[in-house]
Amino acid sequence: MPDSTQLIWLFFSFSGRVNRAAYFLGGLFLLIVQFFALYRFMQYEEGTAGSETWAFVFFVAVIVALISNIALAAKRLHDFGKPAPFALLFVVAGIVMFIVLCFIPGDPGPNRYGERTNAPA
Repeated sequence: MPDSTQLIWLFFSFSGRVNRAAYFLGGLFLLIVQFFALYRFMQYEEGTAGSETWAFVFFVAVIVALISNIALAAKRLHDFGKPAPFALLFVVAGIVMFIVLCFIPGDPGPNRYGERTNAPA
């Protein structure tokens, strides 16, 4: 089980490398968190306290997920030697970029972003 520093690094750091599996699972986790907040929001009638609370939680989840997805994409791009600014394409291309980054294999050995993939295989 990863400790909190590993999770903070995975979701909020823009340095290092992650492999395809860690990228996919991290992205899937972020998507589930967003859908859960949306699901809970939709269970309340419009204008109720519960509706407003879950709308706020959903808004926060979307903002945090966007930042985390860009950080994950930056580390995934590092895995095959590309610079992190390309991760900003995630804002425009979203799901298409996510799918593409899940299939491109990383560099087998060290590159300028690290010795090897930082995430476990």
